Amino acid sequence: MDEVRMVRDAYPEPAPPTARDIARAKALLTRAPRRTAPRLWWGLGGVVAAGTAATVAITLAGGGTPGGGNTPAPTSTVRLDARSAFLAAATKAAQQPVGNYWHDDDVLGQSYVIRAKTGTYTITGALTEGFDWWGTQPGVGNAFYSRELPSRTPTKQDTALWRKAGSPSNIRVWSSDHYWTYSTERVTKWHLDGKDNRRAGQLPGGLSVKDLQNLPTDPAELAKRFLSQAALNSIAMGLPPGAKITPEMARRLKSRPVLPQQKLARVSGLLRAPLPSKVRAGLMRALADQPGVHSIGHDTDALGRQGVALATDYSPVTVTGEYGAPKAVRGTYRSRSVAIFDERTGALLGRQEELTTPGGPYAEMKPGFIINYSVVRSSGWTDTAPKPPAELPFDRP
Repeated sequence: MDEVRMVRDAYPEPAPPTARDIARAKALLTRAPRRTAPRLWWGLGGVVAAGTAATVAITLAGGGTPGGGNTPAPTSTVRLDARSAFLAAATKAAQQPVGNYWHDDDVLGQSYVIRAKTGTYTITGALTEGFDWWGTQPGVGNAFYSRELPSRTPTKQDTALWRKAGSPSNIRVWSSDHYWTYSTERVTKWHLDGKDNRRAGQLPGGLSVKDLQNLPTDPAELAKRFLSQAALNSIAMGLPPGAKITPEMARRLKSRPVLPQQKLARVSGLLRAPLPSKVRAGLMRALADQPGVHSIGHDTDALGRQGVALATDYSPVTVTGEYGAPKAVRGTYRSRSVAIFDERTGALLGRQEELTTPGGPYAEMKPGFIINYSVVRSSGWTDTAPKPPAELPFDRP
């Protein structure tokens, strides 16, 4: 078998950039806190990319010297651009086996900058973990668990400065429109959300597990169903499936702009659901084709795992004194939403907001700083009902 040809056939060269792509790229070159929201399991609502290309090394069979010596076989290296590397991960996602139970273990966190007299450091607060599982067979049901995690310092440098400041266990921060205190020690036990851990019924968005199993696999069909202006605005307006649309509702559905961040959040949320592997791959491909969403090569999540990523265009955020924000956090910064995927399996590793232009509450931070995140600690299919892990996802400072 010609492995090089196999890879080239599987991951063909991308189409030449359009005039719109070129214009967007030129615009990007010239461009110069709030509490974490309640858990949005379905996405309704690090470091900067390490490069724009991924490398796949393939050893060709039958190598060696003509005389039959032990010279190592020659290695041919095929370089995939960022988009092709992502599409390769989507192909891997389509090949993953399924089971009787799907689980998703998700950790949410928000970054805060602490301007101590002994030195500025950051903490990750509002840390919560959710563990969900679903059974695909009738009557099996599902379960949803959650727990609060202790706040933490995300880097060794932050830990050193936190200790220099006296290792405070309770840290007061400005959060959205008020002050809030986070603890570096408090952790709660797993709590079963709801009275019945076998509750059945519909999933958010009016979909049942059976509905998910019968979704189309074509990226265009999936984009129309989940990423269209009408679909996303229906979710934003809280309209239930099959709701009667009045003329006024129809006007609002068409008038509300849909941002790339909404599409990335929507797909990231859906990928946490018990989807067939080919549907999962179709959603990844649909997202990669959306305007304002770009393949950026490799990126690293809040757990230090590297994967291939998609990111939205940069967007500005301005913090004013309208709601009482202190002067130290006022100003404008730019950020982008990023979704990171495991290169080997195509599994979603997480979604995070990354700083691109420092300012406002993040004036002292560098580009690539993770403002907030929803990281998938683990997910996948099993043949037995999964259980929440006892150990914490992070080491304590």
